[in-house]
Amino acid sequence: MSAPIPPWDPLSAPVLADQRAAYDRQRSGCPVARSDGGVTLFRHADVVAAASAPDVFSSRASAYRMVPNSLDPPEHTAFRAIVDRFFTPERMRALEPRVRRIAADIVRRLPNDADVEAVTDIGYPFAVRAQVEWLGWHGIEHALVAWMADNHAATRSRDRARTAAVAAAFDALVGEQVARRRAMGDDAPADPTTELLSLTVEGQALSDADIISILRNWTAGDLGSMAAALGVVVHFLATHGDVQTELREGRGDLASAVDEMLRIDDPFISNRRVTTTQTSVGAYEIEAGTRVYLNWTSANRDERVFGDPDVYRPEQNAPHNLVYGVGIHACPGRPLATLELVAAVATLLEATSRIELSPEAQPERETYPLGGWRRVPVRLRRS
Repeated sequence: MSAPIPPWDPLSAPVLADQRAAYDRQRSGCPVARSDGGVTLFRHADVVAAASAPDVFSSRASAYRMVPNSLDPPEHTAFRAIVDRFFTPERMRALEPRVRRIAADIVRRLPNDADVEAVTDIGYPFAVRAQVEWLGWHGIEHALVAWMADNHAATRSRDRARTAAVAAAFDALVGEQVARRRAMGDDAPADPTTELLSLTVEGQALSDADIISILRNWTAGDLGSMAAALGVVVHFLATHGDVQTELREGRGDLASAVDEMLRIDDPFISNRRVTTTQTSVGAYEIEAGTRVYLNWTSANRDERVFGDPDVYRPEQNAPHNLVYGVGIHACPGRPLATLELVAAVATLLEATSRIELSPEAQPERETYPLGGWRRVPVRLRRS
């Protein structure tokens, strides 16, 4: 006989006050818990097992079609093959110099020995300009920055009507880029957006709806993710002078270092699945049709895998790091995200002698469904 799944409230004041600490407690005491929204898995092994079993834990957990995130095999396989072709090593090498120039321009404009807000002053403009450069969407940078602010506010509000309106506004922005290229025909610029218009799946041209969905996934998700990730990394560097010195001196791989900082404080809290059949996780039975949340932030801090989750061990922890997910839905854009984060952090380290938390303003945490930091005021020392 299975045990009843213990209840928990992810939106309670104690949880929202310190999400990481709350998840740590849940993982230790109640690693499987049920809320009004569904069942949450907190342990690394359980999250990996669920993410690796799409036949049982389906990604069709949303009322909206999201390509390829909400697709299951075999449909997912065909669309994932299309998406992966945009993130090859060759393409990333060609893009890298352009992304580094953007990072250098943004950092050069930041004030010396004055407060800088890492998320909005660095993360937002860098994320937008890097994505625009990659996708060829020049001229709408200001619209994208404004949309990011609206999207974060709507997400924090948890008002479904508001988030739906913001999502529709973004689809309109993306649709304009697609329509513009269709109208230009052979004169359309040679960029990933244009390339998507010529691709087929099993002999059928991609519909505009699927093209917009792919582009939405690349931009709407990645813009916020990049800003959040930079906030976490800059905060970590500002509060870990030894690691900052190590990286300034060229000791340690910067990509591995960034991944480990994001493991310790993973800003990407969870993904949803829905069970296709009755299944069990540990001593608990989960009914078919149950919405299941894979809590990446908790799994990335599991003591059974990482020991003390706050200890910085890039090489040792890399094989088990879940920042970019695992299984068939592991983030296809990881090469691009890594390229952008390394370019931004390397530029910050090269342009400064020290990154410190501001003595006059406190960092402010994000709250569910967002993770990481809302505000990270820092001082950039250049001498």
